[in-house]
Amino acid sequence: MAVKNRLKEIRHDHRMNQVEFAEHIGINRTLYNRWERQKTQPELETVLKLSKLLNKTVEEIVFLDE
Repeated sequence: MAVKNRLKEIRHDHRMNQVEFAEHIGINRTLYNRWERQKTQPELETVLKLSKLLNKTVEEIVFLDE
């Protein structure tokens, strides 16, 4: 089992490139790129902030891949 995220799908829904989306959520593009490629995952505090900012539930952003 592993934690995965749906940030790429969410970014596409917003019709933004990685640079624009990273700026929108307040992080640098390099870190965002690592999240989107599933190399690392955002910390819980960050996911909660993203949830509010993007008007998404936590489950819409991250999920457990079994």
